[in-house]
Amino acid sequence: MTAAVFAAENGAHTIIAEKNTRLGRKLSITGKGRCNVTNNCELSELMENYPNNGRFLYSAFSGFSPADTVRFFEELGVPLKTERGKRVFPVSDKAGDIVAALEKRLRELRVEIRRADVRSLVIEDGRCAGVTAGAEKIPAKAVILATGGMSYPKTGSDGYGYRLAQQAGHTIVEPRPSLVPLVTEEKWVSRAGGLTLKNVAVRLMLNGKRVYEDFGEAAFTQDGLGGAVILSASAHIAELSSGKYTISIDLKPALTPEKLDARILRDFSELRGKTFGDSLRKLLPQELCEPFSELLGIPQNKKISEITKTERSDLVKLLKNFTLSVKSFRPIDEAIVTRGGVSVKEISPKTLESRLCSGLFFAGEIIDADGYTGGFNLQAAFATGKLSALSAANFVKNI
Repeated sequence: MTAAVFAAENGAHTIIAEKNTRLGRKLSITGKGRCNVTNNCELSELMENYPNNGRFLYSAFSGFSPADTVRFFEELGVPLKTERGKRVFPVSDKAGDIVAALEKRLRELRVEIRRADVRSLVIEDGRCAGVTAGAEKIPAKAVILATGGMSYPKTGSDGYGYRLAQQAGHTIVEPRPSLVPLVTEEKWVSRAGGLTLKNVAVRLMLNGKRVYEDFGEAAFTQDGLGGAVILSASAHIAELSSGKYTISIDLKPALTPEKLDARILRDFSELRGKTFGDSLRKLLPQELCEPFSELLGIPQNKKISEITKTERSDLVKLLKNFTLSVKSFRPIDEAIVTRGGVSVKEISPKTLESRLCSGLFFAGEIIDADGYTGGFNLQAAFATGKLSALSAANFVKNI
């Protein structure tokens, strides 16, 4: 939709071929229905938030920064606000307002919207000359593939864009989930399923070496871990094999081990005559008390007066370094974004035109470049939408 707006504004007769019954289905569910349109940061900080092929996006971001995204939507009549983590949302908290603003602009520009399930490109003499949808051929002087990846397939992102790119000879880097919950080796997590931990420090470790760390919200699922910091951590997992990666959670990041030990000693003193389980309930959510007791090998009914200094030390260590082993990702259709896609080696970063097929351009998640949670992937979508549109419109003018 963004690409169509900029292509039409630059004089190109533009058609959107949309297989869904309505536009913007995926956009309308982003940010839990609130639409985190971008992240309000400078270019240098922006570039640090794309662990996979971020440098490829530099030209797109130089031409359409987060500030440009904010200006673009506010000029379309959608007031925006910046929240924690520099995340930008509509003031209304409604993703539908973003979709409606784009639709209104498309109508003003007289962009033609066709209900068409495109399944092949028309390639003639090494140039993309349109698309076909069933028996219908839609001729074009330039084509932008903006199909998304494989995340949330019910919205239309079912991977068919990769097959179109392959028709033009493109290499597809194997798609896999990113910004996705993780499955752990530990089965006991199901007992804590639904529990959210706020203000915890999380470290992703690869064979004992720190790969990534963050602070914020983590959650237990029926088979592992989710929540914002876990989703971001998943983007740093390059090749997953069981036991290779671990997640370490500091449940009491505001306290040093010494201060935490002193806090536990005070609790023990106040609870004199009570049980270890009673002390755990002062330290932890109910859902974690039993698992902690089991991991420490200390029965919950053991009297506090019988807890040894070594056992207390082990409790401090576990609270500060609560570790789970990553087994796998949750399925790709649960991922916020897809890692992988059309190889950036085969796309010009300055124009987003295919290096293999003249007149074919790419935008958005179909490209093998992705970012963290926090508005970064939508920023990439809008920026590549604009760059591909300007490049395609210029290409058409010079034919």
